[in-house]
Order: sequence, then structure tokens, then C-alpha cells
Amino acid sequence: PDMSTHAATLPTPIGELLLVSDGAGLVGLEFDDDRRGAPTPGGADDPVIRAAATQLREYFAGARTTFDLPLRPAGTPFERRVWDALREIPYGGTTRYGALAARIGEPGAARAVGRANGRNPLPVIVPCHRVIGADGSLTGFGGGLACKRALLDLERGALSLEAV
Repeated sequence: PDMSTHAATLPTPIGELLLVSDGAGLVGLEFDDDRRGAPTPGGADDPVIRAAATQLREYFAGARTTFDLPLRPAGTPFERRVWDALREIPYGGTTRYGALAARIGEPGAARAVGRANGRNPLPVIVPCHRVIGADGSLTGFGGGLACKRALLDLERGALSLEAV
């Protein structure tokens, strides 16, 4: 694969998402509200973007609970450990920052885990929306709290986002 970056938008029930690929893997997923990138010519033809778009459509239709995509997020070794741990949180489940810190062997690092969670370049696919505050409240999310609630409701079977 050529290593130039491709990007394409995908309309979803939570707004338009920008999918970014380096040709070998997905490197970014950006919400409409905080988008830094822009679609590129031919971006929709990138095989990684095509696969991600298909799997995201299935997810929003309630037909997919896990993603099987080549992911290439740029981050520090610590951030990558947090993001790998996020992918272990089961569909429909939630965890807390402290529990996630303990899971990666850094029990005192809940705040650092929270920062890494906030820097996740692949939200939804790397499910940072499944991390909630110590008191059970929804805490910050790049797509906004309404979006976070919608994703959690979808995964709990309380909502089908297909018709939205």
C-alpha cells in the first residue's frame, strides 16, 4: 500500500465522521465538531476506509459488536497500552478510569489514563465511550456527552440508531 494519507467522510446517526487511513491501517476517526482533517480525493476508495465504513455502518445498525480493522494510532507507549485495554472492554459494558489504570498495571494512574483516553484518535472503534467516571457519571467525550450516551444506549440494546 502507498503510505500517503487518505480521508473520507461517513454519515452516521451521531453525525458525520471523518475516517483517516495511511494505506496500511486506520489512523484517525474524527467527529464533525472537532474535525481537523478534510476528505481527500479518492479517500473513499482506500480499502482500509472502505472496510471501516462498512463495519461502522454494521455497528450503528446493531449488527456488529467488535471491529476487525488494521489500526495504526499514533501515540506514546503508555497511550497505546490504554487504547489496547479499551478494546478489551466488552460491547455493552463500561469501566472506570481507576479500573482501567489497574488493568494496565498502573493503579495510581487514573488521571493519566483519562488523558490518554481523551487523546484516543480512533473513538467508537477504540471504545473510549465505555469509560465512565468513578461515581458512574458520563464524563468527557470528544463527540459530546449526548453522543457518548447514544453509543452506550445502542450497545445496551436500548436504542437502534439505524433509523435516526
